[in-house]
Amino acid sequence: MLINLVPDFFTVLQSTDPVAAYQRYFETHRQLLEAYWHNYVLDPSGPHFLDVVREAVYADRDDLRAMLDRVDVVALARSAEEQCAALFDLDSRVDVVLMVGVGGANAGELVVNGKGIAFACLEHFTGVANPSTRGLGLEPELLPMWLSHELAHAVRYTSPKSRSAMRQFVADQGGYYSYWETGRHVALREHLVNEGLAVQASRLLSPGHAPWEYFGFQRRQYVRTREMEPILFRSVAEELDRAALGLRLRWLSGGMSDDARTVDRYVIPERSGYFLGARLVEDAITEHGISKCLRLSAQELLGMAPEEMVARTA
Repeated sequence: MLINLVPDFFTVLQSTDPVAAYQRYFETHRQLLEAYWHNYVLDPSGPHFLDVVREAVYADRDDLRAMLDRVDVVALARSAEEQCAALFDLDSRVDVVLMVGVGGANAGELVVNGKGIAFACLEHFTGVANPSTRGLGLEPELLPMWLSHELAHAVRYTSPKSRSAMRQFVADQGGYYSYWETGRHVALREHLVNEGLAVQASRLLSPGHAPWEYFGFQRRQYVRTREMEPILFRSVAEELDRAALGLRLRWLSGGMSDDARTVDRYVIPERSGYFLGARLVEDAITEHGISKCLRLSAQELLGMAPEEMVARTA
């Protein structure tokens, strides 16, 4: 189901007291927004919640308003949702949410009460970088690509046929996805193939973009990561079966220091795990299709990877 929270957010901005209005908006949509804040921003019960809210409600939104005037984002999202449902053989409850965030993520995945959620924060898709909203300036035409990436995650986490470690962990947590807890308790191997599958899913649903855009890379970062592929596979090998938040951040997060990304004397490119994961699942998807592969365990997927890659990561 498509849920559009953008009109509600603009109602907040039009209030005589937008900070208080945001708090009411948060309470109205608490299950969704609390999960979004916990996973991608900060603890909404903490001391800095209102500081972030004030920054968000008083930010310059001219770029967002201009984009919404010229682009039917609801139609884009609805089309992506329908195509993904067919491509992924959707067999679980998944919502697509359009919203205005607080700069914490351009898109992401959640599971709340067992329901998968793929969301996009439209302040990042205006085509214009905006420091006051932390908007990345992505073109709105990239929205289907990003939504398909997050929908692929939602399928892997919630499909009754999924054999992924992520689905089992989410179920054990009462049907709730936590970026931080899955990072601490789910092995890096699963995180790599999880992101790799989502990258390949976005390529299938939204072909024709520059190769680096599917990874969220800049061109130079993509070239460097490809050049380092053999080194990266060797470097990740000893860490694949370990579960630690630091490992997830090292291989799959931006903003980490050079020291945090140093393995065997090499500084690995930011988020290079997305590239490794996509390479590891490429042959499996060619042979079995994305729908089946989204539901296979990491061990099953790696069993179909090229021998030279498996040897490096064995």
